Amino acid sequence: MTLIRHEAVVPLAAAGRRFDQTLAEMFPDYSRSRLAGWIKAGAATLDGAKAPPRQLLKGGEKVRLEAELEVEVSSAPEAIALDIVHEDEHLLVLNKPAGLVVHPGAGNPTGTLLNALLHHDPALAELPRGGIVHRLDKDTSGLMVVARTLATHTALVDMLSRHDVERQYEAVVLGTLVAGGTVDAPIGRHLGDRLRQAVRDEEDGKRAVTHYRLRERFRAHTLIQCNLETGRTHQIRVHMAYIHHPLVGDPLYGGGLRLPKGASDALVFALRGFRRQALHAERLAFVHPATGEALAFAAPRPADFEALIGALRQDFAERGPVDDDF
Repeated sequence: MTLIRHEAVVPLAAAGRRFDQTLAEMFPDYSRSRLAGWIKAGAATLDGAKAPPRQLLKGGEKVRLEAELEVEVSSAPEAIALDIVHEDEHLLVLNKPAGLVVHPGAGNPTGTLLNALLHHDPALAELPRGGIVHRLDKDTSGLMVVARTLATHTALVDMLSRHDVERQYEAVVLGTLVAGGTVDAPIGRHLGDRLRQAVRDEEDGKRAVTHYRLRERFRAHTLIQCNLETGRTHQIRVHMAYIHHPLVGDPLYGGGLRLPKGASDALVFALRGFRRQALHAERLAFVHPATGEALAFAAPRPADFEALIGALRQDFAERGPVDDDF
């Protein structure tokens, strides 16, 4: 555990404001929930005495913060290779391969991205979720940002909640789309299957918005770009299935293998062998929370994704015009 000590004076401008609100502004490195817990535990004091979170301030009081940063995660470090595309003292950006689970859970207690991160940087154990501020599904490849300090973790979580992190994906869907568009449909847990999400009404789902545009059309499939305005679980997968264009290879929302009529042997082989959702997080862009620098990263398509597109492109070239009849 790491012991932290801070002392400061409440600004006169904070007169009339609550203790917990002012403390969050004075110590932005720590989350509001963590600071609230320290106030209740007496680790954050006002003029040497314990004070309730809602106590109104006069300005000029002395604040003392003395607390232990407890270990947030108990998973064991594991020597799993990471494809790190950027790293500094505040954060790292990595390219996650398909097949790697992000967090340990039922059925995946070890061998996860979190285990790999703890091996790479043991200090991440003191951060919520080991510094992971957003996730990708096991079989989705691509870019993720991970915080390495509490201040960066708090800032990135806030940036994600304000939609200030650009996340761009590439996907292959069933059917031939004729134009791009936006899916604005709330998402919540599926009523009959705990593993799935579904479009729900506004009372039972959370707002979810996906913008998509066409990149390339094939005989019975379309390559699209997706940009997230929100970040719900399985969002792109649920939204594309909702408009009847599910992702190729999606085991939950794709409805099983579908082969277009007259498909070439190479395409049949490619589609049968592609056993994950065809989704890749290709671009990640944000302003560095510590330096203010504008950062942008790109991850190339994985080999299996590139091979699938190649087979679709060749099939289209050999068999002519668009025909999305399966």
